[in-house]
Amino acid sequence: MKPERLTLTPQQALSRLVPHILQMASDAQHRIAIGLAGGPGTGKSTLAGELVNILNATHPGSAALVPMDGFHMKHAKLEGMGQVDFKGAPHTFEGAAFVSFLHHLKNATEPVSGPGYSRKIEDTVEDAFTVQPEARILIVEGNYLLLTEGPWAGVRALLDYAVFIDVPRELVRARLLKRHGEEGLFTEERNRAHIERTDLPNFDLVQQSRHRGDVIIAMDVEH
Repeated sequence: MKPERLTLTPQQALSRLVPHILQMASDAQHRIAIGLAGGPGTGKSTLAGELVNILNATHPGSAALVPMDGFHMKHAKLEGMGQVDFKGAPHTFEGAAFVSFLHHLKNATEPVSGPGYSRKIEDTVEDAFTVQPEARILIVEGNYLLLTEGPWAGVRALLDYAVFIDVPRELVRARLLKRHGEEGLFTEERNRAHIERTDLPNFDLVQQSRHRGDVIIAMDVEH
C-alpha cells in the first residue's frame, strides 16, 4: 500500500500526528512504537521532541523519546576502522544493537536506559535517557528506520506507525552547514567536505526508503 502524502507545516504535522498516536495507544494492548524517519537535517529530532512534550502534557509519562543516534559506533572504534570520514553512514552504526534494543524496549516492564549522542563531543553517551514502565508510546527517531539493508531491515517490523519527513535537499545542505558550524569543532572547509562526502549521500539513500512509511510529510518550511 502506498503511503499517504501530505504537505504540512511542523505545527500542522504535530496537530495531525498527536490525536492519531493517542488513538493508536488507546486501541493497543501493548506499548507502541512510532517511527520518525528522514535524512540528516530534516528536522525530525526537533519534531520528535515536540511530539513527546505534547503527548506528555496530555497524558503525563505516557511517551518517551528513543533516538537512533545513540547507536553510533564509538569514535575510537571508527578511528580503528579508518571510517571517521564516513561517520553517520549506515555502516558506522551498531545497527543490530539498535534493533535488539528496540525489540527489548517494546516488551519491557522495567525501566530501560539507552545511549544518546552528543554533537558537542562527537561521540555517544551511555545512559542518556531512561524509558519508564508507564510509557506506552515510544517516539523512535532516526535516519535509517526504513532501510532494507543489513540489520536495519529489522526495524520496520517493530514500528506500529512510520512517518517519513521530507525536506528539499538544498535546504538540508544549508541546515547541516549551519549545524556543524555552530558546534565549532571543525573548520568550515572540513564541514563542507563532510556534508558532500557523507551527509548528502546518506540523505539520498534515506530518500529511497520513504515509500516504506505509512505517511510522507513534505515539510512546508523556509529555513
